This record gives sequence, C-alpha cells and structure tokens, in this order.
Amino acid sequence: MMPTWPAAPPAPGVTPSNTYTTTYSAAPAFTPVPVRQSFAQPYGNPTSSRSPTTTNHSDQADDQSKKKIDWPESVRQYVQRSFLPANLEPTISRPEMEAKLKETITHATERGIMFALDWDTMPLPQELILEDRARMAAVSISLPSHGGSPNSASKKRKSGDLTDRAKLASPPPWRAGQGARLEDRVTYTNKDKRPTVDEPADNTSKLNKYEKRQKRFNGGYTSTYRSPSPPPCDGPVVGTCQDLEKRYLRLTAPPKASAVRPPSVLRQTLELLKKKWKKDQNYSYICDQFKSMRQDLTVQRVRDEFTVEVYEIHARIALEKGDLGEYNQCQTQLKALYKLGLKGKPNEFKAYRILYFIHTANRTELNNALADLTAAEKKDEAIKHALDVRSALALGNYHRFFQLYNETPNMGAYLMDMFVGRERLAALCNVCKAYKPDVPLRFVTEELYFETDIEAAQFIIDHNGQELLQEKEGTIMFLTGKAGQTFESAKKQAFSRVDIKGQI
Repeated sequence: MMPTWPAAPPAPGVTPSNTYTTTYSAAPAFTPVPVRQSFAQPYGNPTSSRSPTTTNHSDQADDQSKKKIDWPESVRQYVQRSFLPANLEPTISRPEMEAKLKETITHATERGIMFALDWDTMPLPQELILEDRARMAAVSISLPSHGGSPNSASKKRKSGDLTDRAKLASPPPWRAGQGARLEDRVTYTNKDKRPTVDEPADNTSKLNKYEKRQKRFNGGYTSTYRSPSPPPCDGPVVGTCQDLEKRYLRLTAPPKASAVRPPSVLRQTLELLKKKWKKDQNYSYICDQFKSMRQDLTVQRVRDEFTVEVYEIHARIALEKGDLGEYNQCQTQLKALYKLGLKGKPNEFKAYRILYFIHTANRTELNNALADLTAAEKKDEAIKHALDVRSALALGNYHRFFQLYNETPNMGAYLMDMFVGRERLAALCNVCKAYKPDVPLRFVTEELYFETDIEAAQFIIDHNGQELLQEKEGTIMFLTGKAGQTFESAKKQAFSRVDIKGQI
C-alpha cells in the first residue's frame, strides 16, 4: 500500500480530494532502467512522476508492503495553513509547494520524528522555498562567472536583499558542519533576526564541485530534486535547569541542557502554576508558563502520563478563556498521546473534539472523529452528550439542542458558548416561519434558553431588530411576521465567519 499523504486544499475550480493517488497500468514485457537523478533515497509518495514503464517488480513489492500512515492532526493543519490564501506567495507555484511539503513530511516520517516536531511553529513550505532561493541568489551574485554586474542584478531584487547577502550565504556558527536541518530552519522564519556571519571565501569552488558532481552522475543533466534535510538533533536533551518559572521563547538554536528543566522540576512547576491560577487568574502569565513547560517536555521527548496532564490542564484553561488557538494545539497533541496508550481523560477530550468540529463546521474531521469511536465510548456521558448535540443540529431540532446546552457536562459549555449565538439565529429563523404574526418575548426566552427577557430582547436588538419588539396589552411581543428576512441575513453571516482554527 502506498502511504496516504495529507491532502492539500484544492486549487480554485478543482474538486477537493483527501489523498494523492497514482494509477498504475499493466507493466510492459521489458523493464527500462530510468536515469537516477540523485543519490538521495527516492520518495515513495503517491504523486511520483514515474510512469508504469519505469517501475520494476521489486519497487511494486516494496510499495505494496508499506502500510498506511496515520498522519497527526498537527501535520494536516500544517498542510492546510500552507495553502491559505493569506499565506500564498505569487512567485511560488503550487507544484513547488507540494514538492517541498512532501520533502519535509517524508523526511520526518522516515526518521521517526513525526510526533516529536512542533508542526504549529514549523516554517511554511513557501518560507523554506524563499530561503533556498535567497541563499542560491546570494551565492550566484558573488560568482563572477555568471556574468552581469551586481548593480544589474540588484534591479531585480528588493532593496535590502543584497545588504543581507553575507547573512543568507553562510550558516550561523552553531550550524557549522551540520548542514541545513529542519529545526535549524526555524531561525530564518524572521528575516530581521538572522545571525550576522562573514561570507565564506570559497563559494566558487563549492559551486563548481556541486556542478561537476551533478554532471558526473546525471550525464550532464542538472536535477532540481533536493534530498531531505538531516534530523533536528541526534537525541533528546537532558535538562539540568532548576528554575520553577521560565518564560517561553521560540527556539532559534539547538536547546541547551542548562536552559531546559527536567521532569522532576516540571512537576513542581505544575503544582506552582495550579496555585497561581486559582489565586490570580492571570491567563497571559499562565499560558506563557505552560507553553514553556510543553517546550521543555518536547525537546526532551518526554511522552508519559505527566505530559498528558500538562496538555489537559492547559487545554481546559484555554477553553475557559476562549483561546481556541492554544486549545487546538493541546488537543492535537493529546490525540497523539492517547494513541500511545497513556492514561488521561480521553473520553472528556473526545467529547470536546466533537463539539469543536461542530463549532468549526468541519464535517470531514467530525465524521472521522465519529468513525473512531468505539461502542463503549459512545456510552460515555460526555461523548453521548456531544453526539446528541450533533444529532439535534442535524435534525434542526432547536428545542432539543437548547435543552442539551443547559445540561453540558465538564467544560463542554465553554465550547458550546462559541456557537450557541449562531444556533439561536437559526432557531429564530424557524420560529419566524412557524409562528405568525407574533409570539410573546417570554416564549423566545424559554425556547432559546436566555437567562432573562432582557437578555433575549437585547439579542434581538443587537441584530437590527429594534422595530420587531412591540408592547401589546402589557406583554412584549416579538413580531415574527416581519422578522424573517432580518434574521435570515444575520444567520447567513454568522455561519460564514468561522476560520480554520474555529476563531470568529
């Protein structure tokens, strides 16, 4: 079986697809030998450009022996972020981005570091491509054999590119002799923070050696294929730091043991943070400290029940404060940790996951989450409640939905609070169709589970319904006969504003 790659978002006008696949036809009677373009291990990916006539029987046997890879949620989201319109780079084509994505993910898979990498902070493929181009451009400018003056080349570059040529052409000191590593590339995500290093003196000889090597092995053909980068590090860091509190700083170099806290110290830190959260409720401070703890656990590759506890607590705090970005990062890691068989509260967070996908209107991931549930899990109180919420919304039963909203276990109410507003708009649209010409405001309050009539009236007014409330014989009435179009427009707008992280 070929490995199934995380699906990249489709280009405009193209039907979405969850996997990249290649169709093989019957092999011919002869087996031509393809020209090898690199010493690097070729990718066994579904979008390989090899035709059926260049695939021998041993390759087919190897491909069939490969098992389907269960990609982490963080990798899928990394792919989705790469193709967001706001992140696209006009000078980079989609095939280039897909090739860079496959290179990065394949390397992580082959080296067994897929779950150890922090994909939420990994540079996007377009950033990596731009860095590669900038470094190659800096080297080419420094070579007299390419023709043209530096002044003529500068006309095609942005101002400041030539000024940073030395920075782009040479790696920082701590990367010397190690090559370009996935972890090292994090340094270059911010161009203003690139280290200043003297430019190598012998770029010409290095490039000539590279060109000769290409011609020797490729028969004069220069391949555009780049081999995967080496792994971030040879082994986990063993921390020695004894500080209980430490600010979170994004790594721009391999971590030092003196700046990383071991698990024994992190356990003390967790107890301290619990007390401070109960006392001060300072979310900015707590979030920063938890991110620092998570980073220390990651660089030491600590994946145990304590790691689960740290992510679960941080996820609950993020939910309480409505920080879906941090919650989503924690939830993604928890899914991977639970698959390792580590103890925690998997049913509680599976219920949150269902409600989260309802909020983000992500039907694909919601269906995947439902398919993964066992018969025993479906009987769990929290998961059963989340499934009932989904069912009520699918059936348009707003009366049942708001009953469930009032009976949410654990911290699921914080997630439901994030989409209950739009469901109230949908319910009001149904009320306007079913009850005419008006209904008492008290009816709206009870059906949509507002705490008071004042809160219900304010909700209607906030959606341009000032003229839809009228007093009749001492009772405030909601004019349903006139409110239909107003709330249909409000409903349409509310259901179109959820982004990829579920933030409004």
